[in-house]
Formats: sequence, structure tokens, C-alpha cells
Amino acid sequence: MVTIGVFDGMHRGHVQLVGQAVRRAREMGLPGVLMTFDPHPSEVVRPGSRPAQLTTLRRRAELVEALGMEVFLVLPFTVELSRMPADEFVHEVLVERLHVAVVVVGENFTFGHKAAGNTELLRILGRRFGFTVEGMGLLSHGELTFSSTYIRSCIDAGDVAAAAAALGRAHRVEGIVVRGDQRGRSLGYPTANLLTPRYAAIPADGVYACRFLHRCRELVAAVSIGTNPTFSGSERRVEAFVLDLDEDFYGERVALDFVERLRGMCRFDTPEQLVAQIDEDVARTRTLFDQP
Repeated sequence: MVTIGVFDGMHRGHVQLVGQAVRRAREMGLPGVLMTFDPHPSEVVRPGSRPAQLTTLRRRAELVEALGMEVFLVLPFTVELSRMPADEFVHEVLVERLHVAVVVVGENFTFGHKAAGNTELLRILGRRFGFTVEGMGLLSHGELTFSSTYIRSCIDAGDVAAAAAALGRAHRVEGIVVRGDQRGRSLGYPTANLLTPRYAAIPADGVYACRFLHRCRELVAAVSIGTNPTFSGSERRVEAFVLDLDEDFYGERVALDFVERLRGMCRFDTPEQLVAQIDEDVARTRTLFDQP
């Protein structure tokens, strides 16, 4: 049993699709396989057009495993693969390599050179090669259809609450903590400066209340995203002030789950005005997380 897609974000629509695939695999006594691609097909077909990445491959694998899928298969998306005709993809990849019995995909699924294949062609090829195809409709809420594109637009706008509603969980950004300007410590608010993956979907500039995940700990943080205009900065950064903890995170991998946007990015005339605003940001973060 195979389900196929990029699955970036593993949003509520993806969860519904994967859940159905897992159920069908168990009913038939077959191993469940989720096939995804890396890099994103857009980057290969139209270089420079790769969309912001909502979830890393490792995070996708974790989420898929939690849903009960047995195999997380990453197929390298190459120029050669992008040029493979739809029927050849089915024969060589699904039939010859995976010996597929059932394919579960979204009704808008496309595949093959120039995305010429669709679910109807997949059903025709299934009858030829001896497998069945189940197409699932897109998950909607009112007039809104959940999609990775919609979620990226929410994150670009800083609306992390709307993104979380479509994802079914908070949007997460991961990174390695690196040394910054050390300015936060001089202001009384030392921060962990995250080096994020190149294509990570970073929310719009502003200040956010976040969960700060380090190893097995879940902490609370006020997070600033932007160029630090008060000090005429030019480099866009993601900086997290972890509440009630003065700890060296340098070199450590951490993650931020974005819960709510507190405000936009502002330029203050003096450092004292900035500190007063940070005081307020931290107080609001405490209230959101019911922290004493």
C-alpha cells in the first residue's frame, strides 16, 4: 500500500490522507509506504522557485510514524525523474520496485513529465498492472481548503494562529543556536540566536510567544524575528528569550513552536524604550502560557 506526495507541513488534509492509507494497509495486511520527494519538485522543474519549507524531512518522518505509517520513503527528485513519462513512473517505480497493490492519493494528485498524469490515468494504469487506486477529496472548512500554499501565506503574514488551525498543531521552526551580537544579554534579555535551514518558512518580522523545545524539555520563550532596527541591523535573525532560564544553548539543536504573534517589529529611539517593550512582551507571553 503506497501513498504519494510532497506532504510538506503534514497539515490536517495530509493527516486525513495518511490516516486512510494506514487503515487500508492494516485491513489488507500490507506494509504501508509513504513516498515523498527531495528536493521539492518545483526546485528541479523551475530552479529558484522552491517554496518555503514548512517541515523538515526529519520532522515529516516523525509525524508520519506517529500516524502509524511503517515506511517513510524519500525518492530523490532529479531532472531525469522529472522527465519520466507518467506511465513509465508507474511501471518502474510503483510496480517493478514496490509491487504496489493499493495507491491512496488526493484527488488533485499529478505525476509524470509536465504533471501529465492524474488520478484518472492512475486508475487506468492500475487496471493494466493489477493495483487499485483510492482518491480522496481535499479537506475543507467552510470555503477554506487546507493546503501547504495557504499555510505558507499565513506564515508569511505572521498569522501563526491561522497556520496552526490548518496544520492541526503549531508551526515549528528548527535550528542550531549560534553566537549573535551578545546585545540581548547587555539589555537583560539574553537570547538564543537560531541558524535555520535555508528554505525554512520563517514567520513575518515581529515578536511571538513560542514553545521552546530542547531535547526532552518544553520551555516558554518570547521570540523576535527581524533585523533589529533599533540598532540599525541588516541581517534578519530569529532570536529566542527563554523565560526564567539562563542557560548556554550554543551548538544545540532547538525548535520553536509558534503560538501567537504579539506585535510587529518596531524601531525604538532608545535602548530603554526597547527594554520597556520587551518587558511587556515577556509579560504577555507569561499570561498566554499561564506562567507565574
